[in-house]
Order: sequence, then C-alpha cells, then structure tokens
Amino acid sequence: MPLPPAPTKRAAMLPRGAYRQTAGEDEPDEAPAAAAVPSQPVGRPARKSRAAAAPAATAPAPGTRRSGAASTAALLSPAPAPTAAATAAALVPALAPAPAATAKRRASAAPKAAARGKRTADGPRKMFVLDTNVLLHDPTSLFRFEEHDIFLPMVVLEELDGHKKGMTEVARNGRQASRTLDALVAAQTADIAEGLKLNATGNVAAGGCLYFQTEPLDYDLPASLPQGKADNQILGVVAALRRTHTSREVVLVSKDINMRVKARALGLAAEDYQNDKTIDDVDLLYTGSLALPPDFWNKAGKKVESWQSGAHMYYRIGGPLAAQLMINQFVYFEAPGEPSLYARVTEIRERTAVLETLKDYGSSKNTVWGVNTRNREQNFAMNLLMDPDVDFVTLTGTAGTGKTLMALAAGLTQVLDERRYTEIIMTRATVSVGEDIGFLPGTEEEKMGPWMGALDDNLEFLAKGDGGNAGEWGRAATNELIRSRIKIKSMNFMRGRTFLNKYVIIDEAQNLTPKQMKTLITRAGPGTKIICMGNLAQIDTPYLTEGSSGLTYAVDRFKGWPHSGHILLARGERSRLADFASEVL
Repeated sequence: MPLPPAPTKRAAMLPRGAYRQTAGEDEPDEAPAAAAVPSQPVGRPARKSRAAAAPAATAPAPGTRRSGAASTAALLSPAPAPTAAATAAALVPALAPAPAATAKRRASAAPKAAARGKRTADGPRKMFVLDTNVLLHDPTSLFRFEEHDIFLPMVVLEELDGHKKGMTEVARNGRQASRTLDALVAAQTADIAEGLKLNATGNVAAGGCLYFQTEPLDYDLPASLPQGKADNQILGVVAALRRTHTSREVVLVSKDINMRVKARALGLAAEDYQNDKTIDDVDLLYTGSLALPPDFWNKAGKKVESWQSGAHMYYRIGGPLAAQLMINQFVYFEAPGEPSLYARVTEIRERTAVLETLKDYGSSKNTVWGVNTRNREQNFAMNLLMDPDVDFVTLTGTAGTGKTLMALAAGLTQVLDERRYTEIIMTRATVSVGEDIGFLPGTEEEKMGPWMGALDDNLEFLAKGDGGNAGEWGRAATNELIRSRIKIKSMNFMRGRTFLNKYVIIDEAQNLTPKQMKTLITRAGPGTKIICMGNLAQIDTPYLTEGSSGLTYAVDRFKGWPHSGHILLARGERSRLADFASEVL
C-alpha cells in the first residue's frame, strides 16, 4: 500500500481558501515566521533549503497575477536565517484554530498597534511606508516601529536630498536622516534588496528590516492624479506593495493630512506618525494643581499631622490621596463656611505626603515689582517663580493669563533687588502668524526686536510700578537700567552656549519641537533658572500639534522632579474684552 503524500506537498496542492478552512484563520506563531520566507522570482530556480521549508501560506491566492512587480515584492520580503526549529515548525501544519474571542480581541487591537508601530499579539509583521515629512520631522523615526518593517520609496530619498541644504531645523533633520541611512547600509554586508536589519547600529528596540525600492513597481492610479508628483508616486508604491504583499498589512505613515486623505480615498491604509506625541489628548496633560475633595478634613482630619516652621505651616497626610500627588504639585481646599487651604507638596515618603502652605502674593504686603497676583493659579505660579530651589518652571494658559508679566516681574526682583541672578535672557521661537516680513537689518538684538513686542508692553507696565511699592531699586530704576539687565537672544545661536547664574525666559515655547526644547534647556549652567511658557492652542509651526509640542514634552517629562514645577493658568486677567473674545471667538 503506497504511503500518503507529505503534508507540505498536500498543502501546496490545496487552494488557499481550502487550506484556511483546514488550518483555521488564526494560525499559531510559527505560521507567520514561516510565511516570512521569501518565494523565488519567476524564472529563477529555487534553492533546495527554501523549497523544502516553503509553507502553504506562500502559495499565491487564486486570481493573483505573477508580474514583475510581484517578483520584486517577493525579493523585498524579510528573510530570517532558517534554523532547525523554524524548519520543523514550517513542516508542521496548524493544529487548531484560535478561539473566536481571541481573534476578535486581536482584530480590535490591530488599528492602535498600526498607529504607533506597536506589536500585536501575534501575526505577520506589518510594513510601514514612510513619507518624507516623517523623516524630516523625526530622523529617528526609523527605529520607532518595534518589530515591524519599513519601506522607503526612491522618491523619498530624492526629496531627502533636496532638503539637505540650509541651516533650518528641517535641513538638519534631513542630513541626520541621510547619515542614519548611510550607517545602516555600511554596517551590513547583506544584499540591500534582501532588507537591512534596523538593529545593526545598536538600536535594539527596532527588530524589523529596512527595505529600499530597488526596482520600478507596477501600479495603477486614477488618471486625475498627476503621475509625476512625489506624493502620488508614494501612493502608487503603497498600492503596489499592498497588491503583492497580500499576507501582511501595508500602511502609509505621513504627517501630511491631505496625503492621508488621498490614501484613504484610494482604499489604502494610512496613519499619522504617533510616536512623537507625548499624549493623545491635551486635556490629560499634567496641570500642576489638584483640588482636595470636599470631605477631606472629615476623613483625614484626625490623621493629619501639622507643625509650623517659620512663616509656613506643614501638614503630613496619608491614605490614597498621597499616592496621587507629585513633588511641587499644588493642592487647594475651598468650601463655603470653612477655612481655605493652599499648599504645595514638598515631600513624598512611602504612603505619606508633606504639604507646605504658600506665600500669598495677592496681598499688598508681598508685591513683586509692583505686581500682585489676582487668582489662585497666578499665586501658585508666583510661588514657583520666586523659589530659588526650583530651577525649571513651565507655564501654560490662554492669552491674557499673565504668563509673561509674572515671569518678568519675578525676574526683575531677583536680578535687581535680591541679586540672585546676574541678568535676564529672553528668547522665543521666531514663527510668524501671517506672512513673513523678510530679512531684518541690525544686530542680533535689533533683529529680535520686532518679535519682542510682548516684552516692551510688559516692561512699560513694570517701569511705572502700577502705583505699587516696587522697592528701593525699582523706584530708582529707569528704562535704560532695566534694559541693561535684559538680553534678547536668538535661538539660532544657542547651541554650544552655557548660561551661568542667568534667569532665562523662553516665550512662545509651544512652537518649539522637543529637540529644540532639549537644546535650550541643556544650556543651563550652575545657578540658572529657566521659565518656559506658551499657549498650546496657538501653535504656528508646521506639522506640530498640541500632543507633539516641545512645551508638552517638557511638562510631561519634568513632572515630579523636585526642582521643577508646572501650572496651568486657566483664568485671563488682561481685560474683560480679551476674556470675552477668548471665549466666543
């Protein structure tokens, strides 16, 4: 009696649909690994080792064309080194399908994983086609997709070459991306068409491969899309890869909204580059303050330990609330008929937290260069600005909340009155709201003059003292003396500098990228205090959002550090006209 045919031959003779009905839709982990072995192009004899290990998943589906593009895509599929375990796993057919609940859970998790480049429970690796603006926005984006593969069309390399000249942030990112690609190519001796290991240069988090477009791909786009435009060529590459790589998901990643809209209109998967976003929703950003529950004293009053040291009262609290607090976070208690409490977290130990009462800068006795705070959040901010132990302060809020005025008032007091710092250095991102006015004449400070209108407005108010007691130095100071202690610097010349005992104000910080923010903060030397402030609702930098702004990045990374603090200013104090316009316009 003759023996039955081998499982591999039998699976190869079955149609794709019949094999899926036999083995189940959700194959075990060994199936995708075996399916990743590239099939041989048409007209080239298959090597013996790969022919023996070819599973049924590599067989073409009924109706699939075998064209030159298909053979090219077969060459570009990942080629892991075959091992004995992998060969044995490829020869063993799937034993049982995954449960229906597990398959449903994997399907629901797939879109989120595609958006951030995260791995799914199992299944074949995805292929992400990167647009040029992704590399220009984040040169390290090649290593942000974990075990998934990346494909770069040839037109992307052409556009990178066109952006490499200049001294702008985009040009620097383009050069960095080109150097990264050169390092990946030089670090490996493998054929570039077989894929380059992304972890070859030490980025162990990247487990996928990088593929370049080495041959023309056959694709058909609507006649209404010009064939010579770079965006349309990238869309054509995505369409060709999707047709040839039917067993895996091909996703276009682009920062261009119109590009993603066109891709989805053509039925192609497209996602925004999410890895640069600190948070998905700006409403979840750390605010720096927390309201105590109305029954706080009733529940924790008997367990609270209190003592006085100098002008401040201290409270040691415990329970679940202490686990939610961070160092330099502000807490407040306001209830009708009960005394209010405004304090700052100064110590967290095990399951307890120590609260320190604040100095009331809203009182006329505690005027800062003629300025008094007008609401709760402003008082929180002024306590941070006047604290010498806090080296880094971030202030966010809408227009008219007093960010620049309070930062300047605190800086003048600590520079001229207390002699804590030698001078004030002020800079900002030079991003225009409207059309650019062109090149400006003069020195560095004169060129920055038109961008510093907010500084002039606030200095005019502070020089008058607003009728308050500005102190001995404040009364005798003139505008020339004040301006002699304030230096206006451009961000373009910050690299390589070190600020010693300076009071640095970074205005309009919402327009900075995380890389620019890091460059500025790392300029701080001993005795320097940095204040970053901005309105996350007024971002003018292209491809920068509230979630990916450098200001958001700094707030999230510095929260809980003992020498930093953050406050969200929620109430405008500029004028009733400005407050009403912020609400209704």
